[in-house]
Amino acid sequence: MTHFISGRTPTTNAEAFERALVVTPGGVNSPVRAFRSVGGTPVFLASGHGPYVTDVEGTEYVDLVGQWGPALLGHAHPDVIAAAHAAVDRGLGFGAASTGEVELAELVLDRLTLTPADGPERRGIEKLRLVSTGTEATMTAIRLARGATGRPLLVKFAGHYHGHSDSLLSEAGSGIATLGIPGSAGITPETAAQTIVIPYNDEDALAEVFAAHGDRIAAVITEAAAANMGVVPPKPGFNRLLADTAHAHGALLIADEVMTGFRSTAAGWWGLEEAEGTPYDADLTTFGKIIGGGLPLAGLGGRAEILDLLAPLGPVYQAGTLSGNPVAVATGAAMLRGAGPEVYEHLPRVARTIADGLSSALSAEGVAHTVAWAGSQFSIFFRDTAPQNYAEAQAQDTWRFGPFFHAMLEHGVSLPPSVYEAWFVSAAHDDAAVERVLAAATPAARAAAAATPAL
Repeated sequence: MTHFISGRTPTTNAEAFERALVVTPGGVNSPVRAFRSVGGTPVFLASGHGPYVTDVEGTEYVDLVGQWGPALLGHAHPDVIAAAHAAVDRGLGFGAASTGEVELAELVLDRLTLTPADGPERRGIEKLRLVSTGTEATMTAIRLARGATGRPLLVKFAGHYHGHSDSLLSEAGSGIATLGIPGSAGITPETAAQTIVIPYNDEDALAEVFAAHGDRIAAVITEAAAANMGVVPPKPGFNRLLADTAHAHGALLIADEVMTGFRSTAAGWWGLEEAEGTPYDADLTTFGKIIGGGLPLAGLGGRAEILDLLAPLGPVYQAGTLSGNPVAVATGAAMLRGAGPEVYEHLPRVARTIADGLSSALSAEGVAHTVAWAGSQFSIFFRDTAPQNYAEAQAQDTWRFGPFFHAMLEHGVSLPPSVYEAWFVSAAHDDAAVERVLAAATPAARAAAAATPAL
């Protein structure tokens, strides 16, 4: 019999990865973590505090991954940790309803209700169903849209990532883009045929697909601001066009705010567009990441008459043993309560300082690049202009990113290990953390400048 447990905690990243490869496919539990697109040994993290993370070797990094979005207040924020401890003391889970679920839903609905001084109250969602992952939220949204409309087809955009359910992996971003995989084995042609993929930010393609299939389309699903092919925001008014076009044909709009929800503003991307004068009405909105405060939790919100089609009230079934887990809803509520106006003032300011410093260093080395923004989320493209769609995001010098990434890592800055991911800052990123990032900018820019395409 083979005994896998060695009884000793690995003390190097290489040792940790070697052990992981024996028992876990690819040595990781989510593909991008394997460093395949940047090369080298993955970093195994042991702890995080504020704007910093520390690996198993004891090396500390300024973190610009932010748990891929949830660490809005920084790692191990005292209020979030206290909420988790208090919830754990009451029990890890019950498989029954708890008041914490209701309190979190009320917090979310409050944030998605705006009362402008010069107009009537606007509500982004009316009811919320909690689930455990963003994938589960978007999967449920699609089932609900099909149940509400009685139609089979879904329209999505190339480069948008909505989780790994079967309907959504055609030309998806995130890890699919990072690994250069066109889709996924195991998805039947019949399932794939129910999803129509069109270019992002393309008004003509949108009109054409509805002209051809409008009476069979259940919904359009879109990232409220794309951030899984690098950051590619919608053109001004594009989300409103999506809503208007879908509604004109009896279809629904699903806005995926798993990444942007409660990060761009207190009311997410929906609130940002409301403030900028381009409001849109999504029928269903999905949330994740921040809503769980760092623990596995996501949500599906929307108009009451649509949400009430979910069981037990309606015929669309969804269930989950861990849905609304009491520890996760406690940390999510603590995160949302801690994210006041000062947080949303700080995030874009510190993100801009970091991005400007990195851009200046790249320009000084003659490296073609551009910085793209969606609220405080940003990413660097190694091309002269900001892309508008997936094809343009792919048309960059991706081979420059690996050397750039490793130079940043060697100088104490942890970036997402893929050129196709968004970068995140937190309320904990102070002047000292920013200075450490800027100190790494010049050597990283030089590494990008010296890079050559792979043969």
